[in-house]
Amino acid sequence: MPASQIHLVRHGEVHNPDGILYGRLPGFGLSALGKKMARSAAAAVKAMDRPVSRLVASPLQRAQESAEPFAAEFELKIETDERLIEPTNKFEGRTFEFGPQVIFRPRSWPWVLNPFRPSWGEPYVSVADRMLAAVEAAWADTESGDVVLVSHQMPIWTLVNYLSGRNLWHDPRKRRCSLSSITTLERSGETFVEVGYQEPSSQLLADSIDSGAV
Repeated sequence: MPASQIHLVRHGEVHNPDGILYGRLPGFGLSALGKKMARSAAAAVKAMDRPVSRLVASPLQRAQESAEPFAAEFELKIETDERLIEPTNKFEGRTFEFGPQVIFRPRSWPWVLNPFRPSWGEPYVSVADRMLAAVEAAWADTESGDVVLVSHQMPIWTLVNYLSGRNLWHDPRKRRCSLSSITTLERSGETFVEVGYQEPSSQLLADSIDSGAV
């Protein structure tokens, strides 16, 4: 039989002292606090007493490092799935994020003409499609037990919106997907439904810097 539950885990805090919108840029690994968050996430899934039998992560460094505590906790190898990666973004490599300040940067205006697509990067529908495909594959290709998928804020939140029937477009500053959060899905008929959400690093968030995500 296929997998029982899919746990979508966001990576921990990234070492990003210059406040770069890092997107898919290489070389952005976890901070010391981020590694602590990743350990908290692994411990939280372990405490659920779930039979985790597979571990898959985005190819980006911060996701691979966030998967390491899960690999140690459940004695699993880390598989990589490109479909779990951060979306492309035209603001990548810059030192500001989305918000009213874009008004004062005329060169960026063509990128923000259509926030419903969005015009600054990979379309929401594309992100939802590839994330759902990754979840479908993890569910169907796992003989039994649970699967942990380590990904990024925007892809996880976009998939949650899609599964919930909500609009895919949203304010990036208002996503319910904190650092090292865990969103749990189960199969229901021909689709997946959210059955749990937790923030095992909630006590660490006040001291964290959650910037740089697209």
